[in-house]
This record gives sequence, C-alpha cells and structure tokens, in this order.
Amino acid sequence: YLRQAKDIFGSAKLINMYGITETTVHVTFREVSLQDIEENTSNIGVPIPTTATYILNAEMEQAPVGVKGEIYVGGAGLARGYLNRPELTATRFVPDPISNAPGSRLYRTGDLARYTNNGTMEYMGRIDHQVKMRGYRIELREIETALMEQEEVERALILLRENAVEQKQLVAYVV
Repeated sequence: YLRQAKDIFGSAKLINMYGITETTVHVTFREVSLQDIEENTSNIGVPIPTTATYILNAEMEQAPVGVKGEIYVGGAGLARGYLNRPELTATRFVPDPISNAPGSRLYRTGDLARYTNNGTMEYMGRIDHQVKMRGYRIELREIETALMEQEEVERALILLRENAVEQKQLVAYVV
C-alpha cells in the first residue's frame, strides 16, 4: 500500500508515527522513504519533542546499535498510571534510570526495536503475545487460558489471521 501511495501521490510525504495509549498518542515520527518501502522495514524514527524514548536491555541499560531491546517511553506526555490498577502501574511505569530529573519515570511498552546506524528506531514486534485488532489490544494467552478452563479443552491456541478480504480475525484451535 505504501508503494501505491508513493506512486499515486508522488511528492506527498508519508509519515510513520509510533504511539501508545499511555502517552498523549504519538511518541516517534519518521518520513517514510522509498528505501523503507523497498526493504519492508518498520522504521519508527525518532522521538517527538518533549518525549524521551529508549531501547533498553533486561538490565535497563541502553541497547547498542543493531541490538534488539524493549522500547521505554518517558517525558511530558506520559500518563500517571492505570486507574485503580496499582499493581499493573507498578510493573509498567518504572523509575527512569537515565534521566537526572527527580521522580522521572518510563513506561515499558512491551514493544521490541533496535537502533539503526542513523539513530532512528526500527520496530521489531512484541515481547508478549499481544496483538492489536480494530484498535483494541488483545492478549492471546488470556483467551487461551480461558479456553483451557473448559473441561472439554485439553489444549488451545489463538492466532490473529487475515481472511480473504484482508480483515483481521481471531482464530481458535482447540484439542
């Protein structure tokens, strides 16, 4: 679709913006290049002003260029946490080990990325089995667990698939 858009609209700029609900929507931006389209990469660019983004490893240290890590987001647009969910807030909104600002926090997105040689970030998927469908975040393991609670179900697997008309749908396989 991107190639078609570039061909049809020629000089129009295509902008890729990465964002999450736990911020004021957008976190990073990048003008999509023909190289991005041809290489089929998901380069999400650089942070917007007032936003801090980091790719951190399991020890909460910045990942080197080319090494996959989790995206952490901080800055002025970061939410305070989840309403009436202190346990979840504590696991997802963590102290910022990089900033010197007192009380600064980062949000653990669960998204994987790596830094490119030019300082932008390339999106590489999720840490967990969460998918997005029709604007909703869905944790596939939660559905599998609910199915497994049924006495008749021995095993379950949920996948996000596209049907013949490219509409996303959840498909359950059960034994």
